[in-house]
Amino acid sequence: MSSPAIDARDALFKTFGRAWFKRDVELLYEVVIPDFQWRGLDSTGVVRLIATRDGVAEAFRSMVASPVKVRFEDVVYHHAPDASFMTFRIIETDPATGQSREDAGVERYTFRDGRIAVKDVYRKPARDSQA
Repeated sequence: MSSPAIDARDALFKTFGRAWFKRDVELLYEVVIPDFQWRGLDSTGVVRLIATRDGVAEAFRSMVASPVKVRFEDVVYHHAPDASFMTFRIIETDPATGQSREDAGVERYTFRDGRIAVKDVYRKPARDSQA
């Protein structure tokens, strides 16, 4: 079970990202396996596993319904033999209050059959490096 070549991974991530930001389940499932898993923590710190097409669709609906505006910055992909990692900063702003939150994160992607199999999300509050 080998991972796709880097150029093939980059093509998967391009489509995956487009599907993600459009909240397009059908497009997403063109580049993920049928039993794709999205793992991470919810906003309360509880482990969340989304492992069905309907679960992904519900997560996308929740994102669309949320008033919080999300912006990713400093996105960089790092490719290892058996996984790819995306490092990023994410800034979430509530337009009603103007309050914002900034996290640093890493997403770990694994592959099967030439597609994305698992997306593991790790985030923590960003800290200033002024110490």
